[in-house]
Amino acid sequence: MANSPSPVGTERAVSNQQQVGHPAPAQKPDPDAPATISPLAVVAPDVQLGAGVTVEEFCLVGRHAGRFAEPDAGPTRIGAGSTLRSHTVVYNGTTIGARFQSGHHALIREANTIGDDVSVGSLTVVEHHVTIGDRVRIHSHNFVPEFTVIEEGAWIGPRVTITNHPMPECPHPEGCMVGVHIGRYARIGANVTLLPGVRIGARALIGAGAVVTKDVEPGAVIIGHPGKQTKTIDDLVCPAHLDHRPYPPLTANV
Repeated sequence: MANSPSPVGTERAVSNQQQVGHPAPAQKPDPDAPATISPLAVVAPDVQLGAGVTVEEFCLVGRHAGRFAEPDAGPTRIGAGSTLRSHTVVYNGTTIGARFQSGHHALIREANTIGDDVSVGSLTVVEHHVTIGDRVRIHSHNFVPEFTVIEEGAWIGPRVTITNHPMPECPHPEGCMVGVHIGRYARIGANVTLLPGVRIGARALIGAGAVVTKDVEPGAVIIGHPGKQTKTIDDLVCPAHLDHRPYPPLTANV
């Protein structure tokens, strides 16, 4: 019988692509598979569901237009192989890519564009005019307000609060709202607060509980309140003392 690989050997074998957060290639859904809609769900007649989409009990899809819907946005579109878990609400006029996964009680409003292989956790709210790239993971209890941009492969931990309004309740809020921009493969730890307009650089790591008040350089490690850079991801070592670094070097082509 062949010997099983050691944990260290296994870790060494992980490719750079996997280390930066790329999931294994997803199996393509059967193009002829019908959508499965629970009789206890409400799906508007014009909603476009891809092959193999599952809509569980008590979901509402395309039922609400929203105050900020684009006049020519068209119906809600949900890509093949996606799963909407019970009590998910998706407003009309949002486009969602293939293999999307929602947790329970997730709310996704109008005029959003969401890529392929995205997951949005339970009790998370995604407001209108949000752009989410491919392979983004948003955990539970998050607030993602309008005009937020989350680029490909970013990872958002639980209970992250993103903000977009520097002066709440001012007479003309629409004139000064500015969204947060989260770069490719950035990682945002639990309970982080991102203030309006900040830009998080690609592959940056924001430590749990940080309050980010200004732009973050690519690959920076940020902790504290207010958040301050302490190092880069190149300086990090494995806390379990395995023979690898948590992330590929910043010079890697990822």
